[in-house]
Amino acid sequence: MAPLIAFIGWHNSGKTTLAHQVVRHLRVKGYAVAVIKSTKESGLSFDRPHSDTSRYREAGATGVALLAPDQLVVQYGPPACGLPKLADRLFPDADLVVVEGCKHADILKIEVRRDSNAPLLRDQVTGVIAVAADPPLTGDNCFRLDQSREIAEMIERRLLSGHDRP
Repeated sequence: MAPLIAFIGWHNSGKTTLAHQVVRHLRVKGYAVAVIKSTKESGLSFDRPHSDTSRYREAGATGVALLAPDQLVVQYGPPACGLPKLADRLFPDADLVVVEGCKHADILKIEVRRDSNAPLLRDQVTGVIAVAADPPLTGDNCFRLDQSREIAEMIERRLLSGHDRP
């Protein structure tokens, strides 16, 4: 089972930007990195109205997959299993699964923050192993938001040591 690391933070803190950069650094090093993005928004449209996939969903299908020459899109209802098990089912060949959001999940986390007036999530949730902030905080595993390479190296040391790379 691949290790998971979540990027958590308040709205517009830079989670997506930082996670994207970290994924890119780890991919360049040869790691297979998968991503699970969490959202609080409901009713997001993944396919066109009246399409075959939407018709299957309307018919009550538990899950719908669309296999195309350039992509695979899979839609499920909310999972009944925990995040690590879900990640293992979705991405069994990944070396690492990056999660955006899911601050209350029982996995390791990196807090991303821009607003120095916002409360620190690391004081409210478990599993925070690092903080990336502007302005930066002081202490162990505190990074600036522009230190994506250093954050990727910390993840590699902490979670990927011993993983074979292609």
